[in-house]
Amino acid sequence: MSNTTLTRMNLSEAVFREVGLSRNESAELVESVLGHMADALVKGENVKISSFGTFSIRDKSARIGRNPKTGEEVPIAPRRVLTFRPSHLMKDRVDAGNKG
Repeated sequence: MSNTTLTRMNLSEAVFREVGLSRNESAELVESVLGHMADALVKGENVKISSFGTFSIRDKSARIGRNPKTGEEVPIAPRRVLTFRPSHLMKDRVDAGNKG
């Protein structure tokens, strides 16, 4: 398994090479797409990318947690969390990569 990370710069470089937009236009396109995705998630909307997966926001209610070192009970405030559920095609593709 690789320890590399796909970055915004890598994505915009891929758009530049594969689509043929200028480097600036490619970077703007990637930023625009990521911005639209983030805006939708902030509004509580799901972001579904066919054959990839679905990003969604889940509300977690307040609860009592425990400090693992001291055992002391600590209140955990309610919060919103981002979740990702990969599509079956993505799961299959990742699984096939594990067998290679």
